[in-house]
Amino acid sequence: MRSTVCVVAGVGPGTGAALSRRFAAGGYRVAMLARDAQRLAALEREIEGSRGYAVDVTDTAGVKDVVERIRLDLGAPSVLVHNAVSGHFGEFLDVAPEALEQTFRTNVLSLMLLGQAVVPHMLAAGGGAIVVTGNTAAWRGVANFAAFAPSKAAQRILAQAMARSLGPKGIHVAYVVIDAVIDVPWTRQAFASKPNEFFARPAAIAETVYHVAHQDRSAWTFEVDLRPFGEKW
Repeated sequence: MRSTVCVVAGVGPGTGAALSRRFAAGGYRVAMLARDAQRLAALEREIEGSRGYAVDVTDTAGVKDVVERIRLDLGAPSVLVHNAVSGHFGEFLDVAPEALEQTFRTNVLSLMLLGQAVVPHMLAAGGGAIVVTGNTAAWRGVANFAAFAPSKAAQRILAQAMARSLGPKGIHVAYVVIDAVIDVPWTRQAFASKPNEFFARPAAIAETVYHVAHQDRSAWTFEVDLRPFGEKW
């Protein structure tokens, strides 16, 4: 019976589903978190060893409750992959304050809530890993990103603060910057003229996240950036 447990927060049809498949293939019981219960039920049927938990990861009580349910159902989490994301885009003068607040709640607050819920279990076990998926907006703000880039930059800095605090205690915290358009149906439609080489495959992203989560503690990575070979940077 498999005892290692990975929590994947933000399980959509692209990267989140690929992460769930990769950790399940690695022998983990995977707890998949998202708001869409129907999507989670479909992935449960597809991915052996997975279980879906419908939850709003910005809700303090809901996060505490779901982590306790995961502990009782599957076991204490040893890996957390934070893939939850909220994005709002538009001209600076048109951005509603509520949009900026929502991106902070999903991209930053949920990382703190989930981290605070799982870290005690990792400390009790003597170690663990937390990997956060980010993107280029964590490095720089560009036009139309005023409601998004600040939250991703804050997310990256929160992950760095967590890494500095938790690393000496045996918990590896890492941030994966995805400098790419991820290959999912809506991006294929939006960038229909682009060749296959333009897109980053979710399975390839998941492979790197899995590797980072299993690095030897004598050579941990905090930040790694991923992009297709043809991407300009």
